[in-house]
Amino acid sequence: DPKEGTAEELLEEIRKEKEILVKEGKLKKKDLEVKPIEDDEIPFEIPEGWRWCRLGEIGSWGSGATPAKGKPEYYTNGNIPWLRTGELNNDYVYDSEIKVTQAALDECSLRMCRKGDVLIAMYGATIGKVAIAGIELTTNQACCACTPLFIYNKYLMWYLMASKQAFIDLGEGGAQPNISREKIVAFPFALPPLAEQKRIVAKVEEVMREIEGMKK
Repeated sequence: DPKEGTAEELLEEIRKEKEILVKEGKLKKKDLEVKPIEDDEIPFEIPEGWRWCRLGEIGSWGSGATPAKGKPEYYTNGNIPWLRTGELNNDYVYDSEIKVTQAALDECSLRMCRKGDVLIAMYGATIGKVAIAGIELTTNQACCACTPLFIYNKYLMWYLMASKQAFIDLGEGGAQPNISREKIVAFPFALPPLAEQKRIVAKVEEVMREIEGMKK
């Protein structure tokens, strides 16, 4: 629907918001850099009004860290959920087995994820597993989180789920293959206008409910 705007217009809104965040010191200037999508990177055709971009263009991405296990002040009586990739569930996540303290958050380069952030696993057998943060939480270094800007987080989650095999194929290493944040932010992303993102998610979830019903 032309009245809903185009993905190009949506990307321009995102760029303007990122420029504001850079001025506020919440993003770095390098987060504004854009590498054009090459023809050989495009995996499929997209409808008119959509736009190919990179995942790094549509939000703020960052990974977590693991506070030193030998420091009890980072864990004892902690109340901040600290998520590990095995807890990603391809859905909303509301809790974690391990909690950390404010001292850990202040001293250990942890990223505090916002409610609604989209998470993806980068290491080992869990590569490509995803979730949406249902609460504020932090993660270990094997998890990369995105705060999307003007992007429906459920659309991003389903897109990442659909791309899981591609992320696995990007994994490097022997016994513990992994993908880096750099590979994630460079990954091609098929961007529709926002209203269309929501229609796609509604349809996908309708079909998934039908599939679950067939299993019963």
